[in-house]
This record gives sequence, structure tokens and C-alpha cells, in this order.
Amino acid sequence: MNRSIYKYPASLLQGLLTAFLLFTISCKPHVPERVQFEEKRKEDAVKAKALLKSIQGIRYTEVKRTFDNGLSFSAVGYQLVPEWRISFPSTDSVNIYSPRKHRFLNTPVIFDHDSVYNVAWAWLKLKYIKKDSIQFMVLHVHDNVIQEEKTHVYMTFYTNDYIKNVLHADTANMLKPSRKDTNFIKAKILKAHNTIDSAFAGTEPAILKARSPLISIKKEITPEGDVDGGMSFDDYLSPTYNITIKKAYDNFNYIFTAYVDEKGILVFRKANQAMYPEFKVATLAAMTGITDGYLKLYMDVTPAKTLGIPHNSIVILNVTGIKK
Repeated sequence: MNRSIYKYPASLLQGLLTAFLLFTISCKPHVPERVQFEEKRKEDAVKAKALLKSIQGIRYTEVKRTFDNGLSFSAVGYQLVPEWRISFPSTDSVNIYSPRKHRFLNTPVIFDHDSVYNVAWAWLKLKYIKKDSIQFMVLHVHDNVIQEEKTHVYMTFYTNDYIKNVLHADTANMLKPSRKDTNFIKAKILKAHNTIDSAFAGTEPAILKARSPLISIKKEITPEGDVDGGMSFDDYLSPTYNITIKKAYDNFNYIFTAYVDEKGILVFRKANQAMYPEFKVATLAAMTGITDGYLKLYMDVTPAKTLGIPHNSIVILNVTGIKK
């Protein structure tokens, strides 16, 4: 009986103790996720600064720029070109060579978080730093939010000292497309030769030149950037020509695309403008006639090339006819 008397108070005491512990834990100050993020960011910033300081003054040359699959070419013919030459004179700036200005430009380096840097106004994630090399992954950022891409681009740099004194290599040869790239392009060219719909952009776009005073041709050119200094990829992915034909059968203006095969023969592809349904057949017939008549007669066409090999490609034509 005495045991039953003390049994109940003991269980009650245990319950009160448990409740007290839970209350104590719940009363612990909660640290918001944002505060935790900022604290970690400050710690990472210190590490990032130390990391950049460890490579301060070392000169690097980009030797490879590839997609996830190791290729430097995309399915549409876009080529990734390793072109950066950089060094970090301080922990918050980078010297990057501008081929256009033929000199190095000093631009900011800003650490964001989690190995993410803004280098020369490009968002990059540092993948690794080794004794003689570094690698970045290119990020796409919109409204301060990283956009997760299906494919990623990687930039690999070697130190100039490593290239010269260890590899004993010529930088120009190192920048050439790999055997894997060459095999990929040759397969695409063969496919485009057998199926014209498989035409793709050449890194050397098709060239259209007038061979008659009755036609004038002007290729649209994208202005060069200060840093990259090279031709904008739009200039060869979507080569666009503005063409004016004098003494045409009528006044007209048509926008359409055409194939340029590996021999430089122009073939009408499709309209690039809105058409009323009732005039569609006549409009397409007019565009085809202009291609087969005026353009083939008045122009010399050089086919597009990739890795020096001619292949089928597509051009955008804005054709204006003047009857006078």
C-alpha cells in the first residue's frame, strides 16, 4: 500500500520534469535563416579573400571552355571559345585582356556567397583552385537569382608559368578544338549534307556578295564588346543580310530564310513574316521566285564553314525591291 502511495507522485514528477525541459528548449532564442545565411556569408567572404590573395599576381590563360559533355560546340553550331587572360592584382579586382583595345582592363571582383563571384561583370562559381590551374562554372543570373540551366559552361585556366615551363606548349595550339569536337562537327556536316533540314550555323557564316550593280547587300553586324572583343555569336548563329534590288518587277519587302548548301547554292526555306491566309500561297511563290531569280543571278555566295569545312547553313534575308 505504501508503494502505491509513492508510485503516483513519482510519475507526476517525471511528467512535470519532461514538460519543463520541453518548455526550456522552446524558449531558446531562434536564429532566423537569413541571419544564419549572412553569418555564413561573412565567414565565406573571409575565406574567399584569403583564396584570392593566395593567387594574387599570378597570370592565367584560359585554355578550355566546354559544356557538361566536354564539347565546345552546341547542337546549333555555337562554339565556346577560350579567350580570357586574367590576373588578380588585388582581392577585389581583376586584370582582363581586351583583344579589341589590345590591352588589359582592370575590372571589379565581387564575392557574393558560396564560391560565387562576379568577375568582370560575369557571374562565375569557383569549382577549384589547384597549384597550376583554376576552373569556373558560368552562371546565368536574372534579378539577382541564379537560373539553373540544363547545361553548364566550364572555363579552365592554366598559369602562364605552367604552360611555358612545364607543358612547354604553344598557347595557340592549346586553344584549338579537340578531336572530340572535330568528330562531332564532321558528323553534323554529314547529316546536314544528307538532310538539308539539319543545316546548322557555321562559325564562319555564309558570305553574300553582289555581282551586279542592280543589287546592294549589307550584313548586319553586332557591335563588339569592350571585354570579349570578339564577334558576337549572333553574327554567325543568325547571319542577317539586308538586300535591295533595283529595277525589280514591283515594289516589295520580304523577310525570309534560305539555305546555303555546301556549294554555295541558295534555296528558299520559309517566310519570316506574318501573312494573310488568302495571300500565303502567292507570297511564298514570290519569295521563292525572288530567290531563284534575282538573288541567284545577282549574287556570289560562299558557303558557311566550321573548322574550315563547308556545310549547309541558314541565312536571314530582308529583301527590298524597287521598281524604278
